Amino acid sequence: MITDATREDAAHIHTINANTAIFSQEETDTVDEMLEEAFRDGFEKSGYHFIVYKDEGRVLGYACYGPHSLADRVDDLYWIAVDPNARGGGIGKKLLAGAEEKMRSEGVRLIIVETSGLPAYESTRAFYRATHYKEEAVIKDFYSDGDDLYIYTKHL
Repeated sequence: MITDATREDAAHIHTINANTAIFSQEETDTVDEMLEEAFRDGFEKSGYHFIVYKDEGRVLGYACYGPHSLADRVDDLYWIAVDPNARGGGIGKKLLAGAEEKMRSEGVRLIIVETSGLPAYESTRAFYRATHYKEEAVIKDFYSDGDDLYIYTKHL
């Protein structure tokens, strides 16, 4: 079941990130900060909307999206992650579809996704291609030397 994240879900989201081999400590800390801001200020004011996928009350994945500054009805999909022990069961696709449906209902017309070009992120890039996201650009050495930025989009 997909629902809006609650403060009680924050520890589970942190654990998912900490157990995801490709996320750095800085990335995990960034999600924690975004969560705190979202719960402190609310989804609308913070610009960070978190949804979770739960099975029998257990958080198995989450997604975070929000409006892109200075753009008309454009959202960024900031994060989507699934518990490593629950991968391969379609949870990521369900989370993505849930986030897209929420964005569509809010009048969003375009979704932007940014991700790393490192080999560890190939499955992430394949996920977006498989879910009909278009690779719009690659910026070489963006994150660091040898770590390119891939930008994907999807029109709703």
